[in-house]
Amino acid sequence: MSSFANAGAGAIIRDIAAVIVENRAYLSEIDGKIGDGDHGVNMAKGFGRAAERIGDDASLGEAMATLSDVLMSEIGGSMGPLYGMFFLEMSETIEDLGAIDADTFAAMLRAGLDGVASVGSAKVGDKTMMDALVPAVAAAEAGHPDMAVLLRHVAEAAEAGRDSTEDMVAKIGRSSRLGERSRGVLDAGATSCAMILRGLCDGAAARLDA
Repeated sequence: MSSFANAGAGAIIRDIAAVIVENRAYLSEIDGKIGDGDHGVNMAKGFGRAAERIGDDASLGEAMATLSDVLMSEIGGSMGPLYGMFFLEMSETIEDLGAIDADTFAAMLRAGLDGVASVGSAKVGDKTMMDALVPAVAAAEAGHPDMAVLLRHVAEAAEAGRDSTEDMVAKIGRSSRLGERSRGVLDAGATSCAMILRGLCDGAAARLDA
């Protein structure tokens, strides 16, 4: 079974941060249509700060822990604690591992999902990040003998989940007050979650040993 080294893979988180920062305006734009409009700004601030503190030799677990610390201690709004717990639980799952294989990757994502669920009440269908995260975890746990294929399935599941939020009515948070008027817009949390998972999967795939 193929795997990738935990050591040095912290660069994956820096690459994800670059994508979030690059999409700051887009994430705030779609959030502004049904929410506070600050999702991109807050996410870019948190991920950008964390990226500056992640060394070249950081492991993936160390980089996730750094990101979690920044998100939970320095970023406001609902997404700081949610993503903070997501990355904290994932970091603790892999912190002592030398290599990350398909089973470990799935366990890592499951731990992240459980972390998000522990601080939020959203479920699939509520038009939140859970609509991208839950199907991604399911794809990881479904398994595949080729880890590269598995990683692609995970990213694609997250993106399909993101796309599904466009036709949903929001049931959680400020956007839930809009009722039917929240339909027709992608959820910003699901969108950023899909970006993160795509970056995580692509970064892992590029490091697979065989």
